[in-house]
Amino acid sequence: MSPFKFKLLRLLLAAFSLLPLPAVHGLGVLLGWLGAILSFKHARLTKINLQASGIYQDEIEFKRAVRQNIGESGKALLETLAIWFRNDKRQLSLVRSFDGWNHIEAGLARGKGIIFLTPHMGCFEITSLYVATRRPVTVLYRPPRHAWMLPLMNMGRKRGQIILAQANIHGVKQLFQAIKRGEAIGMLPDQAPLEGEGEWAPFFGRPAYTMTLVSKLAKKTGAQVLMVFGERLSYGRGYDIHIRPIADGGINTPTLLNTEIERTVMQCPTQYLWGYDRYKARD
Repeated sequence: MSPFKFKLLRLLLAAFSLLPLPAVHGLGVLLGWLGAILSFKHARLTKINLQASGIYQDEIEFKRAVRQNIGESGKALLETLAIWFRNDKRQLSLVRSFDGWNHIEAGLARGKGIIFLTPHMGCFEITSLYVATRRPVTVLYRPPRHAWMLPLMNMGRKRGQIILAQANIHGVKQLFQAIKRGEAIGMLPDQAPLEGEGEWAPFFGRPAYTMTLVSKLAKKTGAQVLMVFGERLSYGRGYDIHIRPIADGGINTPTLLNTEIERTVMQCPTQYLWGYDRYKARD
């Protein structure tokens, strides 16, 4: 992408971020349905994964959940772009409640660091942004497929006390160093790893290739593990952030890790990204 086009895109996204959250979410619902119409594969995958989970036994409830999930997926995409370019004060004012800060304080008091696990559900961008207003957080990320998006992602995520660590050997070292300093790190525990970086473990009854890094970090460092979920409230009213501590040994294997992710998903199944394919091996 040329410098001019990139600058123009930044200006457009900055203007988009000025929209109120109800408008962003409303456009997100339209985008979700447009994507479902244009991408039959994605819509089909959403239905297959949600149905295979066994969460909804009643056919009417299942169809309602699929429709809602399509809209929530669109919201997730557009709110991410808005968050990246919205100023911190305005963005953080949308956090209506934060349930569990005491678990953060207790974990830091242990002096062994904290591992935040945020699955692909709800608004996973708002959680690290909110925590980083008070504490440094090193966040693991995988570069986007399209190189032109990387500088936009970096601009959007390098906020407050957030430190970005790329998903490679150097990035893993950054995570270890942060934990040794008694700080917090953040990861997407349900992100499908590359071949050789995971193990097959059941996730809602089906084998999913699951990262082993989370379990290794927890066992080696003794850090407190906290599951974090940014619940998206209806009608663009904002977000409720929920934190749940995981007991020692609770994620010592990929199977146990997936069990904890399932418990979090069950808090609000329609806000999970069911269109994300966890069930195939990555190259």
